[in-house]
Amino acid sequence: MRIHRGGPAVAGLALCLGALTACGGSSGPSAGDPATPPAAPTTDSARTPASAKDDAAPLDGKVVVIDPGHNGGNADHPSEINKQVKIGNGSKACDTTGTETKAGYAEHAFTWDVSKRLAKLLRARGAKVTLTREDDKSVGPCITERAAVGNELKADAAISIHADGAAASGHGFHIIEPISIGRNADMVSGSTKLGKALRDAYHEGTGIPYSNYLGKNAIDRRDDLGGLNMSKVPKVFIECGNMQNKSDAAKLSSSSFRQRIADSLAKGFETYLS
Repeated sequence: MRIHRGGPAVAGLALCLGALTACGGSSGPSAGDPATPPAAPTTDSARTPASAKDDAAPLDGKVVVIDPGHNGGNADHPSEINKQVKIGNGSKACDTTGTETKAGYAEHAFTWDVSKRLAKLLRARGAKVTLTREDDKSVGPCITERAAVGNELKADAAISIHADGAAASGHGFHIIEPISIGRNADMVSGSTKLGKALRDAYHEGTGIPYSNYLGKNAIDRRDDLGGLNMSKVPKVFIECGNMQNKSDAAKLSSSSFRQRIADSLAKGFETYLS
């Protein structure tokens, strides 16, 4: 996410909250990757099959919000994404464009692809899943609006998915957890537990090492991200790897590896929510 240590929604919250619809669409896999199967409709009406319900799906009834970082149309609308929004302890840009690998695989495409894969897995476990954006070609929504989706749905857990754009020597992943700024105090403890569950599952499932350039044991804590400051439900960010690092970029650009990422995150959610 190069960061932005911080997209505007063309339709604002109506993008994801109108009729409580979750978001869907096509992803942008890297060149040479097999095409990603079409995503199931990303609405709360996308239910687990009756047979799975009869088998007591592990996440039956749990509400999860997935926030795919950035958006494909952000770069073409600088005035919209650069407008300032209040984040509880200051102001930041509505959203940012994100980073990309040296080969041109964009972070916004990566986050969209992983988010759709993760949503499918969580729904298969019985969860009700909503995404904060409906495609990878629009603008925004703003970071505050992304947080509001989870709040409105009273989500049991939320995650914002990113990939970093640090110096090429840096490699590995890290989780970003909130620091209390007062208004989000009630979600900090749950976010810490969620972060640990996702960190452990991600590390075990993908083999990507802890970040060697930021955080301690793959945990970084911040109070300058609107997506965490404005959240009232347990929520963390994950930087799945460094897109500027050759080894990390090769993994993040692989369709099959993105499936491993989604599988690992799904296991982390199951650990936290079960």
